[in-house]
Parts: sequence; C-alpha cells; structure tokens
Amino acid sequence: MSTEVRTQQPLYLGIDGGGSKCRVVLMTADNQLLGEGLSGPANPLRGMQLVTESILDATGQALADAGLPRSTMAKLVVGAGLAGVNLPEYFQIFSAWQHPFASLHLTSDLHIACIGAHQGQDGAVLICGTGSCGLAAVNGRLLEVGGHGFPYGDNGSGAWFGLQLLQQVLCSKDQLIAPTLLTEMLQIELQSNDTLQLASHFMNASPTEYARLAPLVFTAAEQGDVVARQIVEQGAGHINAIAERLLTIQPAALCLIGGLAYKVEPYLAPAVRQLVVPPSQPPEYGAVWFARQASASAVETGTTE
Repeated sequence: MSTEVRTQQPLYLGIDGGGSKCRVVLMTADNQLLGEGLSGPANPLRGMQLVTESILDATGQALADAGLPRSTMAKLVVGAGLAGVNLPEYFQIFSAWQHPFASLHLTSDLHIACIGAHQGQDGAVLICGTGSCGLAAVNGRLLEVGGHGFPYGDNGSGAWFGLQLLQQVLCSKDQLIAPTLLTEMLQIELQSNDTLQLASHFMNASPTEYARLAPLVFTAAEQGDVVARQIVEQGAGHINAIAERLLTIQPAALCLIGGLAYKVEPYLAPAVRQLVVPPSQPPEYGAVWFARQASASAVETGTTE
C-alpha cells in the first residue's frame, strides 16, 4: 500500500501506557498493522511531561516504522489506555492536553487490556506487572478492582514484591529475622553490602526500580528460601483476592497480563486458574478497537473534536 493511499484513509493509533513503558500500534481502518513504537513510562501519576514525551516518542517511532512523516500525527484517531486515569483528577488533567492528533479517546489501561484480551467480548483481565489491578466486563457492567497506586496500593505487583524484598533484607541484616538468600541476591544486584547504602539507594526510587527486583523473590523462593516463599505466597494471595472479586459478576474467562503473571499463576486458587485463558490480543490493539468505537460514537452524537 502506497504512502499516499495510507494517508487518505483513517489511521488509528492504539496506546498502552503503563508505569514502565508506553507501547503503541499504528493501524489502518481495515486492521493492517503499519508500525509500532515503544518508549518510557506513561502513567500520569508520574507527571504529564513524562507521559506526553513517552507518547510522542512512541508515536514517532510507529510513524517512522510505517514510512510516514511525523506530520501524519495530525490525522490520527487515537485510543489511549493509560494507568492512573481511573482516578478522576488525572483523567481530567490528561483530557486537557493539547495533543497533536485528529482526536484522542481516553480510558484506563485496564479497559483496553480487557477489550484486547477478549476482542471486545465479555470477560475479565488481571494485570500483574509493575502495578496490579483487575477489571471484569459483563453485560455492560464494568467492575474495577485495585489500581490505586504504589506504595499505598498495588499489592502483589512487581513494585510491591521489590519493596517487600528490600524490607526483609534490611531486617535480616539487622538480625531481626532469620538470614535470607535475598540479602546476597540484592547485594549482588546493587554491588553493595552496606546496609545504609542499600536503604539510601531506594530513598527516591520509582515503582519501576522496585519492580526490577521482583524476579529475585521468585528465584529465591524456587531455591527454598523461607522468607522469599512467604513474600511470594502473600503477594499471590493479593492477586488471588482481586481475581475472586472479579469473579463475583461471573465473567466467562480471565486473562492474566503483565511481566509477573506467569510467575504468580501457579499460586492462584484452582477455581481461578480454571478460568484463565491466554489473551487474544495485547492492550494496544484493544486501544485501537476502543478508538474505532469511540470515534464512531462521537460521529453519531455530533461530538467529534
């Protein structure tokens, strides 16, 4: 398809913006993938400048991947699913952005994850990555659980696991709890065995930095470390509780999404695991679906930008 033909038809951009990265896909009206992009964090809780820079960077990559000029941004119909916009304050802040697109339709990262995972059909999705949250969509009803943010929320997430690791290591080094393999693993990771240096390293750490430590907890647990095993069981318990809450409105299937999903799944209750299915499409594709539906609805109601 020539560049001229592609730019004459509607082009849709799907954005999946989370606490660790922003992933976008550029697609035609007939579902042809033209380009992709990947950049840094896109959670409005981290600041609007960082979010918009990440979105524009990833969009520029997708346009370059498609062989289209950056000026094509002005023609894009955009669906954006962002972490944090489930909070009304941040939804309003982001909605006020003077974006460079033809139109932008905003929802949560959870919503687009569910849309993509079940291709628009009823179902549930549970994200276990840097953060943790869940959403079920059944007969027009949306039930959202979690997603309140780290450190006061997001239990069972990568950031939560990393924080638990640090807390237990510090307690162990102070000889308040039994020795743990996590101490050696963290010291190797940070190339330091000084207690105060370990603590000060995380004084202003982001959720992403904590989440990078999460795999160490599972590795130590698999090697028989009691402290690590307790952390894993507690974290998985949080995720299981979210899943069971979602199941109260009886979704037919549940998709687990996120970097820690495959690590946590074996610890979930049998009733939860039996409903787990692989997602049909990633969240950014769900964002494209959302953009199409929202754009069509806006045309019908005469509320297009």
